[in-house]
Order: sequence, then C-alpha cells, then structure tokens
Amino acid sequence: MSDSERVASVLNAAGCERVESEEEANIIGILACSVRQKAIDKVYSKISKWNRWKEKKNLITFVSGCILPADKEKFLKLFDIIFTMPELPQLPKMLGEYGITNPLSLSSEPQTASEEIKLFWNVKPKYDSKFEAFIPIQNGCNKFCTFCAVPYTRGREISRPSEEILAEVKELAEKGYKTITLLGQNVNSYGLDKDGKEVSFPELLEKVGQIGEEVQKEFWVYFTSPHPRDMSDDIFHIIAKYDCLGKQIHLPLQSGDEKVLIKMNRKHSLAKYRSTMESLRAIIPQATVFTDIIVGFTDETDEQFENTRKAMEEFKYNMAYIAMYSPRPGAAAYRWEDSVSLEDKKKRFAILSEELSKHTYEYNKSLIGQTIKVLVREKDRKTGYLSGHTAGKLVIRFESDNMDLIGQIVELKVSNAAKFSLEGELVTKEVEA
Repeated sequence: MSDSERVASVLNAAGCERVESEEEANIIGILACSVRQKAIDKVYSKISKWNRWKEKKNLITFVSGCILPADKEKFLKLFDIIFTMPELPQLPKMLGEYGITNPLSLSSEPQTASEEIKLFWNVKPKYDSKFEAFIPIQNGCNKFCTFCAVPYTRGREISRPSEEILAEVKELAEKGYKTITLLGQNVNSYGLDKDGKEVSFPELLEKVGQIGEEVQKEFWVYFTSPHPRDMSDDIFHIIAKYDCLGKQIHLPLQSGDEKVLIKMNRKHSLAKYRSTMESLRAIIPQATVFTDIIVGFTDETDEQFENTRKAMEEFKYNMAYIAMYSPRPGAAAYRWEDSVSLEDKKKRFAILSEELSKHTYEYNKSLIGQTIKVLVREKDRKTGYLSGHTAGKLVIRFESDNMDLIGQIVELKVSNAAKFSLEGELVTKEVEA
C-alpha cells in the first residue's frame, strides 16, 4: 500500500491524472511480488491483456515491486519500463524516454542503492485513504530464511531516519488519521544497521507513543512484520503503556517443529517463541495475536506437521495466514526437492484452518456483551450494514446506513460472534465533524 501511494504521488507530480478504470489509462503498471508464485501469475495475466490493448491505442506499461532476477528477465520482454522501488524517483525520466514530457523528466546523476532508497522515502505519498495510512520505516532483510526471496529482491536492511518517520506519524495524527501502520520486512531490527547512530525499535515506538499523548487525538499505530528473534519484552511494555499503540501483534511462527525451523533458517527455537508469547500474554493480556504459517515445507513429515498443529492449539491465535509451501527462484530452498505432495499440503492446510477456527470462535464468543471501540472502514456486503475492525484488528459489522461513520472510531456492543468475525450494535450517538 505504501509503495503504491508513492508511485501515485510521483506520477501525479509528473502531470499524470488518475482515471477510474484500466481501459481509460495511457500509462498503466503493477507492483509485483516474486515471493509467491500466485502473485507472479497474476502479473502475466494482466500484462497479456494490456499488450493486446496496444494494438488499438498508445499504452505504456511498467512493473516494479519485489522482483527476482529470473522474473525480471522475463518481464523485460513484456513491459516497457521495469524499475525497483528505490528507483521510483527516476520514473518520470523513464517516461520521458518514451516521449511523455513532464517537469520531472530531467536527467539526474546515478545513485547508490542506499541513496536510492532515501530518495524513495522522501517521496511524499498520495494517500489512498483519508483515515488509514502506511509508513515505511525499514527496507530489506538480513535473516535469509531459506523459503524466502525478500533478501534477494529488497536487499539488506536499511533503516529510514527516525525524524522522518516521526514527522510523518505526527502529521497524519494531526490530520485525523485513525490507523497508521509502520512497515518493513523486519521492523523490530530497526536501527541495528546504524551502529548506535539511530534509535532502536522500542525507542521508536516510545516516541510514537509520546506523539499520541501530545496530539491528543484517538488513533491506533500498528507495525508489520516483526521477527520473533528480535522481539523483546520492552516492546510489549511500551505498547501496554501508550493508548495509541495498537493492541495487536503479528508474530510469524512459520512452523511449530524445531527441525523444520532449523531447516527454514528461522534463527529462533520453539522454546524462544513460547517464551515471547508468554511475555506478550502477561504484559498485554488484551492483545490479539496474528501469525504466519507454512505447511508442506520441504521434507516436512506428518509428525513435524502435527507439532505445528499442537503449537497452534497452544498459542490460540486470533488469525493465522496459512500458506502451502511453493518454491521461489532465488530462495535457498529452491534448490531442494519440493517433496511434499500438493494433496498432503491441502490436507494440512485444511487441518490448520479448522484448528484456527476453533480458537477464533471461542475468543470471539467471549466478547459478546462487551462494549468495544471500532474503526468503521466500509459498507458491509450485507445490505444495510457497515463494517470495521476493533483495536485488535478483528472484523465486526453492525446495522447502519450512516456513511458519515466511515473513517470514525465508534463504540459497539458485541451481540453475536462467528469464527472469523463479530456483529455488534451501535452505542455511539455522535459523529466527529
């Protein structure tokens, strides 16, 4: 989301105007992600359609995002322009080479990777929402999990200057934004690349919390995605201390088996993860916990998968993003045989999904009768209803046709619960101007 907002900002500054549909566009692009094959398949579907349109009209296509060299090589033959996100400030110049004159198309000196990402961060985003925003704080990853291609698409970790992050948080809070999400491939290693010349991630959260007290407007700040190895108790204590720091933690497990964690090069044990979860539950008992899990990783046995199911049973997540393992070119595990059959992956996916739903349903039922704060986000699929999410990012809907509530934090009394959602009744009577 943050990347797309900055692309929109650069195109807008170059004199481009946004249109309502793909069919109207003369410049069109996509932000790809080589981490998952399904995402890359969607890119091929899109560019195939767009290139057919070129037979009837002038159209320039571009692609960016997290792209592996193998995918980039193929895209070179399909797209007009390919650039990395740090190269985004050069996009107007690239368009100028295709005959689209614009005030930003003047040539500039080549930049190093570090200089490029700084220029990218300096691009003021054109926010898609009036109440939800995303702020990049760090780029790249040094962990080199064997299933992941991010270190090869995003490079090594680089932390954005904290003064820029905090200025953006304060500006958004003062403008009345209700949720702000700090983004990075490994957010809680923020500052470690600066050799003590930058604040740590807990110190950054402390300063964000202080902004919340200073601004005195209600908003929630989240962060994603952290790594269990770098998660510490002081982070939890700071989140518990400040009302503006959202009481929802995303803590990727990936596997509940020690040997699989070693093969994944996760650099933490299940015992370390368990200790972190125990601290989290003790320090922020009201927090919801989300996770990521991969089923069917190379050579995963039935017994190893069962350990993951037991871990899900133990930790009782509020949400888990479960993925069937698929080898990605560039990742270390790509060289290994994808030995678990698709049939077994699907079975394991279904088992974990059922295990997850048992715990989410029990937790959601426990909220019935409570009055909770909710950010109203949109019209619900059910006619006459609006939907939003709680401070713990649980989905909830309620009966109302008052569109002025969208973008506001209201109070709802929980009246019903399902496996992955809630239903409530509006308590708030007034809406912010």
